Amino acid sequence: MIISAVAAATVAAAASAAGYQTMAPTGQWYGRTFCGLPQSSEQLALTYDDGPNDPHTLKLLDVLAKHNVKATFFLIGRYVRMRPDIVRELVQAGHVVGNHTQNHPLLIFQPAERVRRELEECQAAISETIGSPAMLFRPPFGGRRPAVMRIVGEMAMKAVMWNITGYDWNAKSADDIENMVSRRVRGGNVILLHDGGHLKMGADRSRTVEATERLIKKFHAQGYSFVTVQQMLDQQRAAN
Repeated sequence: MIISAVAAATVAAAASAAGYQTMAPTGQWYGRTFCGLPQSSEQLALTYDDGPNDPHTLKLLDVLAKHNVKATFFLIGRYVRMRPDIVRELVQAGHVVGNHTQNHPLLIFQPAERVRRELEECQAAISETIGSPAMLFRPPFGGRRPAVMRIVGEMAMKAVMWNITGYDWNAKSADDIENMVSRRVRGGNVILLHDGGHLKMGADRSRTVEATERLIKKFHAQGYSFVTVQQMLDQQRAAN
């Protein structure tokens, strides 16, 4: 009985750990993802999910341009189809765009055919809008499993997660977002924020826009620079 109880507890713990790894931002069990540079780096990467979004992606563009900061935007394909003009503005301004699926499903519960279709439809929307496919991919909700990571690799994309989130999708104020990010910055961080919402176009991200400007000012003053995820990946590749 004791052995059976221990075995059951071990199986339960393993199942719990496996489940955690499907959503854990820095988990690597199911395939390598990029989560940032070593803490010794004085660089930070601002990333935004769920756009393009009218009007807040455009407001973010103004803030980023004001401070000469480049960021990385993970786009939902159906929104790209709705507002290709915003996507073109992002690229023309020097920002990097990535694939965030066509409809933002939680991929760990989707069959492989659906996963591939979600990624391919988003790639098609991006390619037709800017003339080239996305090289980066971020899974909705951070959810992935081996089949997801295999398809990402077959499509020649790099999976990107994060190691800091501002929890801005439900933050009560820009202060909350700023504090949530600031207290965890150690250098080399990939910061998750949102310029849109996966449920509908027009999600209110005014607090994120305000927090972004505060974060840029604060960390510029501390000697940090802001780069795109692609720039971080290029540095990592050059160092290896």
